[in-house]
Amino acid sequence: MSRLAITQIKSEIGTQQRHRGTLRALGLRRIGHTVQHDDSPVIQGMLRMVAWLVRVEKIDG
Repeated sequence: MSRLAITQIKSEIGTQQRHRGTLRALGLRRIGHTVQHDDSPVIQGMLRMVAWLVRVEKIDG
């Protein structure tokens, strides 16, 4: 299973409450913060909701 490195690149200020909740559920707390998750359909759906706020990179492992 592949891993994803997800980095918050924009502020959550001015976004909808559900988008802020999605960032929190991904584990992102501030701009520049990076977390790693296994690639799954659930994570892909969350990333689609906040695509303009995050940068996603695949981690070769």
